[in-house]
Amino acid sequence: MTTASTDHGTAGSSRRPTRQRAALAELMAATPEFVSAQDLHSKLQSRGDSVGLATVYRNLQAMAADGDVDVLRTDDGECVYRSCATDAHHHHLVCRECGRTVEVEGPAVEKWAAEVARQNGFADVTHTIELFGTCTSH
Repeated sequence: MTTASTDHGTAGSSRRPTRQRAALAELMAATPEFVSAQDLHSKLQSRGDSVGLATVYRNLQAMAADGDVDVLRTDDGECVYRSCATDAHHHHLVCRECGRTVEVEGPAVEKWAAEVARQNGFADVTHTIELFGTCTSH
């Protein structure tokens, strides 16, 4: 897996809340691992929520843009989504086997990124770092 985005710029939406987005947000809050749009759509359908797959994709993209969910891109190019416990910048440690995810801070990484940017004359630098391994359950 590689990352697409985990930066929580300005959280909160100026978009009009919809029934579909509320149902998706509720499901995301109850799902601790990263999950695909298709899986979320199936779960919504199985619990009786009438939401189209295109609506799920559209809402996930909006929620990611608003900083409400993080997005990872898997090795095969699929985006997976997860609600995060913090609005602060963070990284993820993800189990390759079960998807268990731990949010981690990386002060040494933050310091390194700022120093590399400064040394090379860059400003307003962002980054994403995800760590993948196998948790102790496997």
